[in-house]
Amino acid sequence: MTFVTLFQWGSDLWEIIGLSLEVSISALLIAMLLGLPLSAALAMRRFRGQEIVNVLLNTLMSLPPVVIGLIVYMILARSGPLGVFGLLYTPTAMVIAQVVLITPIIAALGRQHLEQEWQRIGLQLKSLGVDNRGAVLTLFWECRLPLATVILAAFGRAIAEIGAVMIVGGNIDHLTRVMTTAIALETSKGNLELALALGAVLLVISLVVNFAVHFLGRWTEAAPK
Repeated sequence: MTFVTLFQWGSDLWEIIGLSLEVSISALLIAMLLGLPLSAALAMRRFRGQEIVNVLLNTLMSLPPVVIGLIVYMILARSGPLGVFGLLYTPTAMVIAQVVLITPIIAALGRQHLEQEWQRIGLQLKSLGVDNRGAVLTLFWECRLPLATVILAAFGRAIAEIGAVMIVGGNIDHLTRVMTTAIALETSKGNLELALALGAVLLVISLVVNFAVHFLGRWTEAAPK
């Protein structure tokens, strides 16, 4: 009955699902571009204050989403430094909030895997005269499975987010309404059938992501070193 509701509600419902995936996938791609190079730099180099940077990343990784939403709101609001661009209450603002949310996850967890691998093969790469770019690419390739697990976990975190995207997106119909905010709205209105239908879709997506993380983790453990 729940999934029949998805078809009964027509294009509006699929618009919500599509926007949810668009925002989260866009945020994930940007977070990868930011987080993966940072994780490689922290894994391969030693510098003064590195432990402080690692602690900050771990802190940001556990920062409450509503706090992230508030920070992004203050930056994008009219009186904020980026208020002139009018990004508040747009999908772009939601992408920014999710990027801030999941980039530390990719950087912090990715660093742990890359650092372990760098300790194993770093000296060998240096002795072979491999330059920094080649070393980074080699490191990413060797850690491709655990990094894929980290990326999937970050996507799962993004797609399930409600606090930050509600603050900066506003849950505007046909503009910024995504699955999590729509579930909250429909539940408050007493429209439990639609809320359950959206919840079922979100649950399926979360299950797919978690199964992928699980089997990638098992594959990583079984892969020859």
